[in-house]
Amino acid sequence: MSEQNNYPRRDIRSFVVRSGRMTLGQTRGWDEYWGVMGLEPDAVLDFETIFGNTNPVVLEIGFGMGGSVVEMAKADPNLNFLGVEVHRPGVGAILAAAGEEGVSNLRVLCCDAVELLKQCVPDQSLSRIQLYFPDPWHKTRHHKRRIVQLPFVSLLAEKLMPSGIFHMATDWEPYAEHMSKVMALAEQYENCSSSGPYSDKPDYRPATKFEARGIRLGHGVWDLLYRKMP
Repeated sequence: MSEQNNYPRRDIRSFVVRSGRMTLGQTRGWDEYWGVMGLEPDAVLDFETIFGNTNPVVLEIGFGMGGSVVEMAKADPNLNFLGVEVHRPGVGAILAAAGEEGVSNLRVLCCDAVELLKQCVPDQSLSRIQLYFPDPWHKTRHHKRRIVQLPFVSLLAEKLMPSGIFHMATDWEPYAEHMSKVMALAEQYENCSSSGPYSDKPDYRPATKFEARGIRLGHGVWDLLYRKMP
Protein backbone atom coordinates (compact mmCIF):
# COMPACT_ATOMS: atom_id res chain seq x y z
CA MET A 1 0.00 0.00 0.00
CA SER A 2 1.55 3.26 -1.07
CA GLU A 3 1.79 6.32 1.17
CA GLN A 4 -0.38 9.30 0.33
CA ASN A 5 1.60 12.46 -0.29
CA ASN A 6 -0.05 14.34 2.55
CA TYR A 7 1.00 11.82 5.20
CA PRO A 8 4.66 11.34 6.12
CA ARG A 9 6.08 7.85 6.30
CA ARG A 10 5.55 6.43 9.78
CA ASP A 11 8.74 4.79 11.04
CA ILE A 12 7.69 4.40 14.70
CA ARG A 13 4.94 1.83 15.12
CA SER A 14 2.76 1.21 18.15
CA PHE A 15 2.94 -2.56 17.82
CA VAL A 16 5.35 -5.42 17.27
CA VAL A 17 4.09 -8.31 15.18
CA ARG A 18 4.58 -11.44 17.26
CA SER A 19 5.32 -14.74 15.58
CA GLY A 20 2.82 -17.04 17.24
CA ARG A 21 1.44 -20.32 16.01
CA MET A 22 -2.27 -20.46 15.36
CA THR A 23 -4.31 -23.09 17.15
CA LEU A 24 -6.40 -25.57 15.22
CA GLY A 25 -9.53 -23.58 16.10
CA GLN A 26 -8.00 -20.31 14.92
CA THR A 27 -6.81 -21.89 11.69
CA ARG A 28 -10.23 -23.41 11.11
CA GLY A 29 -11.88 -20.04 11.79
CA TRP A 30 -9.62 -18.38 9.22
CA ASP A 31 -10.14 -21.09 6.63
CA GLU A 32 -13.93 -21.27 7.03
CA TYR A 33 -14.89 -17.64 7.54
CA TRP A 34 -12.25 -15.37 6.02
CA GLY A 35 -14.06 -15.55 2.69
CA VAL A 36 -17.25 -14.39 4.42
CA MET A 37 -15.99 -11.78 6.89
CA GLY A 38 -12.41 -11.00 5.87
CA LEU A 39 -11.48 -7.86 3.95
CA GLU A 40 -8.28 -6.91 2.16
CA PRO A 41 -6.92 -3.33 2.60
CA ASP A 42 -6.43 -2.81 -1.11
CA ALA A 43 -9.14 -0.26 -1.93
CA VAL A 44 -11.36 2.39 -0.37
CA LEU A 45 -14.00 0.60 1.71
CA ASP A 46 -17.61 1.00 0.59
CA PHE A 47 -19.45 0.13 3.79
CA GLU A 48 -22.92 0.07 2.22
CA THR A 49 -21.75 -2.54 -0.26
CA ILE A 50 -19.71 -4.47 2.30
CA PHE A 51 -22.51 -4.79 4.86
CA GLY A 52 -25.49 -4.56 2.53
CA ASN A 53 -27.10 -1.74 4.50
CA THR A 54 -26.59 1.85 5.65
CA ASN A 55 -26.35 1.14 9.40
CA PRO A 56 -23.73 3.09 11.41
CA VAL A 57 -20.22 1.62 11.37
CA VAL A 58 -18.13 1.05 14.50
CA LEU A 59 -14.38 0.48 14.12
CA GLU A 60 -12.40 -1.36 16.78
CA ILE A 61 -8.62 -1.01 16.58
CA GLY A 62 -6.55 -3.87 17.97
CA PHE A 63 -9.25 -6.27 19.10
CA GLY A 64 -6.89 -8.93 20.45
CA MET A 65 -8.77 -12.24 20.43
CA GLY A 66 -11.95 -10.41 19.52
CA GLY A 67 -14.38 -11.78 22.07
CA SER A 68 -15.78 -8.40 23.05
CA VAL A 69 -16.32 -7.30 19.43
CA VAL A 70 -18.27 -10.45 18.69
CA GLU A 71 -20.37 -9.88 21.81
CA MET A 72 -21.09 -6.27 20.85
CA ALA A 73 -21.97 -7.18 17.27
CA LYS A 74 -24.30 -9.94 18.42
CA ALA A 75 -25.97 -7.62 20.96
CA ASP A 76 -26.66 -4.83 18.44
CA PRO A 77 -27.52 -6.01 14.92
CA ASN A 78 -28.42 -2.42 13.98
CA LEU A 79 -24.74 -1.48 14.02
CA ASN A 80 -22.03 -2.67 11.66
CA PHE A 81 -18.69 -3.57 13.24
CA LEU A 82 -15.28 -3.41 11.58
CA GLY A 83 -12.34 -4.91 13.45
CA VAL A 84 -8.66 -4.51 12.61
CA GLU A 85 -5.82 -6.49 14.19
CA VAL A 86 -2.24 -7.20 13.11
CA HIS A 87 -1.91 -10.61 14.80
CA ARG A 88 -3.18 -13.55 12.75
CA PRO A 89 -4.14 -15.73 15.76
CA GLY A 90 -6.48 -12.99 16.98
CA VAL A 91 -8.05 -12.71 13.54
CA GLY A 92 -8.51 -16.46 13.38
CA ALA A 93 -10.08 -16.44 16.83
CA ILE A 94 -12.59 -13.70 16.06
CA LEU A 95 -13.57 -15.35 12.78
CA ALA A 96 -14.16 -18.65 14.56
CA ALA A 97 -16.20 -17.03 17.35
CA ALA A 98 -18.30 -14.88 14.99
CA GLY A 99 -18.95 -17.85 12.73
CA GLU A 100 -20.05 -20.05 15.61
CA GLU A 101 -22.36 -17.30 16.91
CA GLY A 102 -23.85 -16.62 13.50
CA VAL A 103 -22.81 -12.95 13.59
CA SER A 104 -23.40 -11.27 10.22
CA ASN A 105 -22.68 -7.58 11.01
CA LEU A 106 -18.92 -7.94 11.50
CA ARG A 107 -16.03 -7.64 9.06
CA VAL A 108 -12.34 -8.12 9.87
CA LEU A 109 -9.00 -6.94 8.51
CA CYS A 110 -5.50 -8.13 9.35
CA CYS A 111 -3.31 -5.07 8.84
CA ASP A 112 -1.91 -1.87 10.37
CA ALA A 113 -4.86 0.23 11.52
CA VAL A 114 -3.12 3.54 10.83
CA GLU A 115 -2.39 2.63 7.24
CA LEU A 116 -5.93 1.32 6.86
CA LEU A 117 -7.35 4.62 8.10
CA LYS A 118 -5.13 6.66 5.81
CA GLN A 119 -5.74 4.68 2.67
CA CYS A 120 -9.05 2.82 2.87
CA VAL A 121 -11.52 4.40 5.32
CA PRO A 122 -13.60 7.24 3.84
CA ASP A 123 -13.75 10.53 5.73
CA GLN A 124 -16.74 11.03 8.05
CA SER A 125 -17.81 7.39 7.64
CA LEU A 126 -17.52 6.03 11.21
CA SER A 127 -19.99 6.53 14.05
CA ARG A 128 -17.64 5.25 16.77
CA ILE A 129 -13.99 4.25 17.06
CA GLN A 130 -12.98 1.92 19.89
CA LEU A 131 -9.47 1.53 21.26
CA TYR A 132 -9.51 -0.81 24.24
CA PHE A 133 -6.44 -1.65 26.32
CA PRO A 134 -3.74 -0.71 23.80
CA ASP A 135 -0.14 -1.48 24.70
CA PRO A 136 0.85 1.19 27.27
CA TRP A 137 4.56 0.91 26.46
CA HIS A 138 5.47 1.38 30.13
CA LYS A 139 9.12 2.41 29.79
CA THR A 140 9.76 6.11 29.26
CA ARG A 141 11.97 5.49 26.26
CA HIS A 142 9.08 3.64 24.61
CA HIS A 143 6.40 6.29 25.19
CA LYS A 144 6.87 7.46 21.60
CA ARG A 145 5.39 4.12 20.53
CA ARG A 146 2.05 4.76 22.22
CA ILE A 147 -0.64 4.84 19.60
CA VAL A 148 -2.52 7.70 21.25
CA GLN A 149 -0.65 10.74 19.95
CA LEU A 150 -1.99 13.98 18.51
CA PRO A 151 -1.47 13.06 14.81
CA PHE A 152 -3.30 9.77 15.39
CA VAL A 153 -6.35 11.25 17.11
CA SER A 154 -6.47 13.98 14.45
CA LEU A 155 -6.56 11.26 11.79
CA LEU A 156 -9.42 9.57 13.66
CA ALA A 157 -11.33 12.86 13.70
CA GLU A 158 -11.20 12.93 9.90
CA LYS A 159 -12.81 9.50 9.76
CA LEU A 160 -15.52 10.10 12.38
CA MET A 161 -18.81 11.58 11.32
CA PRO A 162 -19.88 14.77 13.14
CA SER A 163 -20.74 13.92 16.76
CA GLY A 164 -19.07 10.52 16.34
CA ILE A 165 -17.43 9.00 19.43
CA PHE A 166 -13.81 8.05 20.11
CA HIS A 167 -13.82 5.61 23.05
CA MET A 168 -10.61 4.55 24.77
CA ALA A 169 -10.13 2.25 27.76
CA THR A 170 -6.97 1.30 29.65
CA ASP A 171 -6.02 -0.44 32.88
CA TRP A 172 -2.80 1.58 33.20
CA GLU A 173 -3.32 4.90 34.98
CA PRO A 174 -0.25 6.68 33.55
CA TYR A 175 -1.51 5.85 30.08
CA ALA A 176 -4.99 7.12 30.97
CA GLU A 177 -3.37 10.40 32.05
CA HIS A 178 -1.39 10.49 28.80
CA MET A 179 -4.58 9.91 26.79
CA SER A 180 -6.31 12.73 28.65
CA LYS A 181 -3.45 15.14 27.99
CA VAL A 182 -3.36 14.31 24.28
CA MET A 183 -7.12 14.72 23.93
CA ALA A 184 -6.99 18.07 25.71
CA LEU A 185 -4.86 19.29 22.79
CA ALA A 186 -7.15 17.83 20.12
CA GLU A 187 -9.42 20.73 19.19
CA GLN A 188 -11.68 18.52 17.06
CA TYR A 189 -13.16 16.83 20.14
CA GLU A 190 -15.13 17.54 23.29
CA ASN A 191 -15.10 15.31 26.37
CA CYS A 192 -18.33 13.37 26.88
CA SER A 193 -17.80 13.60 30.64
CA SER A 194 -18.78 16.81 32.42
CA SER A 195 -17.23 15.76 35.73
CA GLY A 196 -13.60 15.14 34.80
CA PRO A 197 -11.48 13.46 32.16
CA TYR A 198 -12.89 9.96 32.67
CA SER A 199 -16.32 8.48 31.95
CA ASP A 200 -18.26 5.58 33.42
CA LYS A 201 -17.96 2.39 31.41
CA PRO A 202 -20.79 2.38 28.85
CA ASP A 203 -23.09 -0.61 28.94
CA TYR A 204 -22.16 -1.53 25.37
CA ARG A 205 -18.53 -2.27 26.29
CA PRO A 206 -18.23 -5.80 27.69
CA ALA A 207 -15.71 -6.46 30.43
CA THR A 208 -12.64 -8.06 28.84
CA LYS A 209 -9.91 -10.34 30.12
CA PHE A 210 -7.62 -7.30 30.18
CA GLU A 211 -10.05 -5.54 32.47
CA ALA A 212 -10.23 -8.56 34.77
CA ARG A 213 -6.43 -8.75 34.75
CA GLY A 214 -6.14 -5.10 35.68
CA ILE A 215 -8.57 -5.44 38.55
CA ARG A 216 -6.79 -8.58 39.74
CA LEU A 217 -3.49 -6.69 39.80
CA GLY A 218 -5.05 -3.85 41.76
CA HIS A 219 -5.28 -1.48 38.82
CA GLY A 220 -8.28 0.62 38.03
CA VAL A 221 -9.85 0.74 34.60
CA TRP A 222 -10.34 4.10 32.92
CA ASP A 223 -12.77 4.83 30.09
CA LEU A 224 -12.33 8.02 28.09
CA LEU A 225 -15.05 9.07 25.66
CA TYR A 226 -14.73 12.04 23.35
CA ARG A 227 -17.20 13.39 20.82
CA LYS A 228 -16.14 14.88 17.53
CA MET A 229 -17.30 18.45 17.35
CA PRO A 230 -20.21 18.93 14.91
